[in-house]
Amino acid sequence: MRILIIAGGTALVASVIFSFLADQLLAGRIAILGSFAGFQLSHNPGIAFGLRLPPVAQELLIGIALIIVAIIAIRHARHPQARYPQASRPAAAATLVAFGLILGGGIANIVDRIPDGLVTDFIQIGTFPTFNVADSCITVGAILLILESFIRSRRER
Repeated sequence: MRILIIAGGTALVASVIFSFLADQLLAGRIAILGSFAGFQLSHNPGIAFGLRLPPVAQELLIGIALIIVAIIAIRHARHPQARYPQASRPAAAATLVAFGLILGGGIANIVDRIPDGLVTDFIQIGTFPTFNVADSCITVGAILLILESFIRSRRER
C-alpha cells in the first residue's frame, strides 16, 4: 500500500506544482526544440485530448473512473499474492506504481480544475494536443499496466 501512496502522492504534488508554475510563469511560448517542442500555456475545459462532454457528465465520468481505478488499486495493494501467485515483488510493485501514477494524475487534474473549471496544459510536442504533467502520469501509468499485463500473459503461456 505504501508504494501506491508514494507514487500517487508524488504524481499529485508534482502535477499541481508544475501546473501552478506554468500558470504563473508562462506568458508566451518557450521553444525547446524549435517549433517541434516547447512550453505553451493552454487552458483546457475538456477531458483527454480536449474532448468535451456536457459539464455534469464530464465530472461524473471523471469521478466514476477514478473511483473504479482506486478500488482496483487498493485490491492489488492489499492482496498482491492473488494476482501474482508466483510473480516477483518487482512486478507487483510496478503495478502499484502504475496505479499510483494514474490516481495521482487524475486527482491533480481535478484539483487544477476546481478554481475555474479548466485544466492547465503547457507541454507542446509536434501536432499532439498540449498536455500537462498529470496527463503524462496517467499515460505512463496506463502504459505500465498494459506492459505488465502483456508480460504476465506471455509468462502464463
